[in-house]
Amino acid sequence: MTLARRSLAALGGAAALVLALASPTAAAADAGSAASTVCQSAGGAGHAAARLRPGASVADPNAVSPADVVPVPSAATRTGARAGTSAAAVLPAGSVTIPTVFHVISAKALTAAQKSRRASMIAAQVKVLNDAYAGIGAASISGDTPFRFSYNPAATTWTVNSAWSTMQPGTTAETAAKKALHSGGASTLNLYLANIGGGLLGWATFPQSYSTQPSMDGVVILDESMPGGTTASYNAGDTATHEIGHWLGLFHTFQGGCNGVGDSVADTPAEASPAYNCPTGRNSCPAAPGLDPIHNFMDYTVDACMNRFTPGQVARMSQSWSAYRASGA
Repeated sequence: MTLARRSLAALGGAAALVLALASPTAAAADAGSAASTVCQSAGGAGHAAARLRPGASVADPNAVSPADVVPVPSAATRTGARAGTSAAAVLPAGSVTIPTVFHVISAKALTAAQKSRRASMIAAQVKVLNDAYAGIGAASISGDTPFRFSYNPAATTWTVNSAWSTMQPGTTAETAAKKALHSGGASTLNLYLANIGGGLLGWATFPQSYSTQPSMDGVVILDESMPGGTTASYNAGDTATHEIGHWLGLFHTFQGGCNGVGDSVADTPAEASPAYNCPTGRNSCPAAPGLDPIHNFMDYTVDACMNRFTPGQVARMSQSWSAYRASGA
């Protein structure tokens, strides 16, 4: 299954991770708003989550049903966590460096200038990721996470394939591209860059899907969503931040709406539906504590609006890594 950053997301069949770290302060700080659109469930084995732009013509492949949100041992639901359920230990900040391999896919061969531009965008993207996951720069309000990202420019692949360059979730083009290009094991992040269609910004696989479909593992993003890209409002690099959150086990903040376990994180306020743009003060679940988390990396707002993970999300990513990716197999 696939989850998308702003509109593409769906959880894989394996049990979803659930963490229980309560942080009312973070919840209150993470308030905001925006127009909303319900994510649609989508087939497509191996997909985990996705992100969509307003008006997208493709359903969100990263939406998951409540039945897919299954707690792991010693974790808790949103309600249970706030009642005081303890969570698993969080890995130390900056203790995990994730090797990242970029796969550039284009319909036509890139000129030397185009290739140089794309390489510069990739370098800038890695910096955005490291800042976001370290809680520095634009994400200084966010907590530090265990994760950092490294890449070897010489390992970047450059592929000319018109069908693959416009792939969408669950298509034969996606399967063919990933089977041909994927490298490494569960702890290696494969990041595919293409001119994906349907109004999608990106999608990702969940960590629990790796064991059954390792070649499909990874993140796909719109190439022009990277820093310096041409996708207005979504060209600061946070589509990758969002999708990698899914790759590390996070759900959308609006998962499950106002009721139930939601995204299985205690300190993200309940949210009825995705937020777009950056509507401050949105409160789509008035009966639940806190305003909508429009500034959270796992909502659908524009890049300039999102700037944080909560402590509970950091803990969930850490637990997910330990459970599904740390072995690297």
